[in-house]
Amino acid sequence: MIRNCVIRNWRLSCVNGVLLALYFVPAWAVIAFQIMVSPIQALFARPNIAVALFISDHLHLSGMETVRAAWLLALARLTVAGFFAMFLVLILVPRVRKVAGYVEALSIGLGLGSLLTFFSMIMAAKVGETQALRLHATELLMLLGTAIVMLVEKPASPSSAPAPANAVAPGTPAGAKA
Repeated sequence: MIRNCVIRNWRLSCVNGVLLALYFVPAWAVIAFQIMVSPIQALFARPNIAVALFISDHLHLSGMETVRAAWLLALARLTVAGFFAMFLVLILVPRVRKVAGYVEALSIGLGLGSLLTFFSMIMAAKVGETQALRLHATELLMLLGTAIVMLVEKPASPSSAPAPANAVAPGTPAGAKA
């Protein structure tokens, strides 16, 4: 019944990564595109308010430098969303999934996303923005949870046929019994 199903041999980290990617790709891509269209207005929107307040309060950047910082934030968010999107494409190819070829894209997305959300969380704590702090802490916990599942999960063992009961163990002479 499950023989022809696409998710037949998925691991827990695959499912967790897909759920994570289904959140981060649209959410962070929309935020990044809003920043590209209107950098200052989108920088002071709810997901980016901590970074915006930190930039304006502590770094004292000019208008053009603030726009550049907003574009760098958009580039970072698009990069993370791109790695998660690449992971989604790779996970759907059975050959790649069997040899765990998706792990690199997921690992880079998790690493960069964790770094970005961690620093955003630190900035939110520094400027006293509690709702942004909760948002970034939640995103960081989701990313770290998936990373922990990937670390704890044992590597996939190749599916091989069981050895017959009367087979000779490797390294024993042909006439000797194992």
